Formats: sequence, structure tokens, C-alpha cells
Amino acid sequence: MTRKFLLLCGIFSSLLYVAMNIFVPLFFQGYSSFSQTVSELSAIGAPTRTLWVVPGTIYTLLVTVFGWGVWQSADKNRNLRIAGGLILAYGVVSLVWPFAPMHQRQDLAAGVETLTDTLHLVLAGVTVIIMTVAIGFGGAAFGKKFRRYSIATILVLLVFGALTGSGAAGVKANQPTPWIGVWERINIGVFLLWIVVLAIIILRNQERPD
Repeated sequence: MTRKFLLLCGIFSSLLYVAMNIFVPLFFQGYSSFSQTVSELSAIGAPTRTLWVVPGTIYTLLVTVFGWGVWQSADKNRNLRIAGGLILAYGVVSLVWPFAPMHQRQDLAAGVETLTDTLHLVLAGVTVIIMTVAIGFGGAAFGKKFRRYSIATILVLLVFGALTGSGAAGVKANQPTPWIGVWERINIGVFLLWIVVLAIIILRNQERPD
């Protein structure tokens, strides 16, 4: 039951993150999920910073616990154990996010840029790498269908990650960035969905009699 709870935390974490993306923007007047990044919800001076950081920390704890559950469920499955370790690492790295906020785009355009902005970009790069490698090992841990699904997820991460990155200059210059919010949320969404699918597969495998 304890391991089952740990694995269910993965599903809960993804549902929480989706809820955050739906409700938090409602409290940021003028914010557009279509043309603004998720990070702008927790930017320095943003009216939704606390509203994002608090549930965001809960999300991080849930996904970290899930990583531990995956690790414990691996048994002799080396690929799954590595995937669990990487998800744990993803959770630990994510604990740094509240301490590395970006500035709002109008401040960046005015030249207000500090170490937290640089650290924010570094964290984004490290996070994407960990996510991608975790998906790769997780996909290799099970059958062909999940492996193909994982490969497709990685391809989406690479394509929409590149599209999101291409709009970074526009954010810094406070220029219009249509679609950047959509591209980034697709990127995040496929990872959240992959976590849910992984949790379900492990739970089903554990329920099967030996």
C-alpha cells in the first residue's frame, strides 16, 4: 500500500500542475496562456508569484515521492531504476526553482537582469535534459508500445522545446511572442502525461500475480 501511494503521487502531481495552469492565470490580469510562458506566473513582481510557488512546491514534493516509488518498484529492472533515480533528481532540482525566478519581461527589456535570471535559464536546460533522459530509460524498461510512446514523447519535447526557446529573445525584449505559451505547455503536458502513463503501467504490473 505504501508503494502504491508513492506511485499514485505521480498521477496527483500531474493533475495538480494542470490545475495550477488553469486557475493561477485567472489572478494575473492581462496574462495570456497563449502568448506568455509559465515562468512569468512566478516572475519577480508578478501578482501570482505566491499563488504559483506554494502549489508548485507541493507538485515538486509529489513528483519526488513518485520518483522514489519508481525506484522501489524497479526490483531487477535496471532501466526503470535509472528512470526512478532521474525523476528523483528532477524533483530535487525543481526545489531550486522558487529561488531562481525570472524578472517580468518589461523589467528584462529595461535592463533589469540579475543572477536569478541566469540561474533560471540554467535550471530550465538541466530540467529538460533530466526529463528527456528519464523518459528514455523509462521507455526502455517496458514493452514496445511504451517504448514507442516514450520516443514520440521525446520527439515532442525536442520540437516544442526548440520552438519555445526560439521565443526567448522576444520575452527578454518584451516583444509579442504569439504561441510561446502554447508551445511550452505542450512540452510540459507531454511530460506530465508520460508520468501518469508510467505510474499506471507500474501499478498494473504490481497487481498482476507472479
